[in-house]
Amino acid sequence: MNTLPDYLQPDLLFIAIGLNPNPLSVEAGFYFANPRNRFWKALNASRLVDVKLEPCEASMETLLTKYKIGFTDLVKRPSTMGKDLRAADYREWGPQLKDKLLEYQPMIAWFQGQGTYKSYLKYVENIDEKVALGIQKRRIGKTRIFVTPNPSPANAKFSLDDLIRSYDEMVSYRIREAFGVG
Repeated sequence: MNTLPDYLQPDLLFIAIGLNPNPLSVEAGFYFANPRNRFWKALNASRLVDVKLEPCEASMETLLTKYKIGFTDLVKRPSTMGKDLRAADYREWGPQLKDKLLEYQPMIAWFQGQGTYKSYLKYVENIDEKVALGIQKRRIGKTRIFVTPNPSPANAKFSLDDLIRSYDEMVSYRIREAFGVG
């Protein structure tokens, strides 16, 4: 199966977790390649990075090595829309995501979208509960869980400003946890 590679290494601050790869991103070879996706705009306007990054494979490497932000997906099977995924996809790929998080133990597992985390809980942890944005009460191993809005253009419920604010809240949380300051 042709899919996006994971961008993972030891000592990550964040592992960003999308629902699944978009075929356009798979073809381009990097995450969030759809020019309508708001991820790169939100990232560049947030406190996660201090230089402007362009949507490309080199920026993915910069995020991994300089900013210690890794990337993977709940389901590695590409589809145009998340609704195209089947329960079997979650059952196959979800446990693999958990294994990756336990292996790499980032400070924060960054679930992009409430639906992404809700599906993880349902198919991996056998938990059905409402998911709010922000820091979660559960952990995966020692890793804290933070949920931000999905940056997909299909997620019109949240504005670009909402995404930026959520990314900045995640940075503030990381700073408080790491250094005991706000």
